[in-house]
Amino acid sequence: MQFAVNEYPKRAPKDSVAATLFCLRNAVSMFHVIEKEMQWRKEHGRPEGFDALKKSKPVIAVGADEPLGGERLQAAYYHGADGLGNVHTSHPHHSSPSSTWQHLFDRPPPDTLLSSTAPTKPSPTSPLFTPSSTPSHLEILSLLDNSPPNTITLIAIGPLTTFATAAAHSPSTFLKAKSLLVMGGAIAVPGNMTPVAEFNTIADAVAAARIYALTSPDPASTMPPFGSATGLEDYPPKEELGERRLRVVKFPLDVTTGHSLRRDEVEGKLNPLREKGSPLADWVLAFTKHSCRTTERLNEGFEPGGGWTWISLHDPVVCWYAVKTGGEEKEGWVVKRGEDIRVEMMGQWTRG
Repeated sequence: MQFAVNEYPKRAPKDSVAATLFCLRNAVSMFHVIEKEMQWRKEHGRPEGFDALKKSKPVIAVGADEPLGGERLQAAYYHGADGLGNVHTSHPHHSSPSSTWQHLFDRPPPDTLLSSTAPTKPSPTSPLFTPSSTPSHLEILSLLDNSPPNTITLIAIGPLTTFATAAAHSPSTFLKAKSLLVMGGAIAVPGNMTPVAEFNTIADAVAAARIYALTSPDPASTMPPFGSATGLEDYPPKEELGERRLRVVKFPLDVTTGHSLRRDEVEGKLNPLREKGSPLADWVLAFTKHSCRTTERLNEGFEPGGGWTWISLHDPVVCWYAVKTGGEEKEGWVVKRGEDIRVEMMGQWTRG
């Protein structure tokens, strides 16, 4: 199991440092809260849970700094400045102290006499995840390279920058993936960023175009027209690439928006646990309440604080599909096959 963290820091140097750390801080804090939750459950005679996490310790690796094409987009207007409803400000007691994790992902210094003789300070580790100083796209390729074909399902719930970088680095290795599950796009419904574009796709339309090109019989023929500007290699001719193509299962807004969670459902389940001291319930309530308040602010028809306020489960739907099906087509899921998906990258009104 691996988590690839995409990071698009701001341009200003000071802001850049803060924005760069938010994605990692969220991921590390999640494991910090889960660790506290397991301890709380143990102390109260409850099953600890998280058996899959114990069995397969995830690797967290740092992804891309910038999109391959266009300016970096943010969704702070909805998700808060930190991406989790400003939970590190409202609930700092659940955030992992920066001193315990901030340097876990630092890349080692160059191999010099000075660095080899300098004393090394052991890095703190977590019992629940393994931090990696290797760039995420290389971690992905290593996982695929060391696994049989059709055994690794990739999941993308953000811009496709890191996956596109991995595919460019070694297309043949990337194509060993069983499938790529993508939350992104808007097919027959309006987008959530423009009338036609969804956030994850327009945030890096070039990366999306490069990934979807790998589903084509001739990937090189559907590549973005300005590949060299991204600094990535173009795909080789189809004869060199071989017959294998990427299987993409796409979850656009058409599919995900209809799956929702109401405030009264969340609070009815988590409030009793929070009152008993559950760290996880307290943490999850914090950022889901922020999402509900934002939904009420941005949309008409919702009563402030009302139980019927709902949030769409865009990302969880993709993960649920992976858990329930293993990335394969199973009964109960209707899959439209053979769709030819391409991404427009240059139009003023149609980009993404």
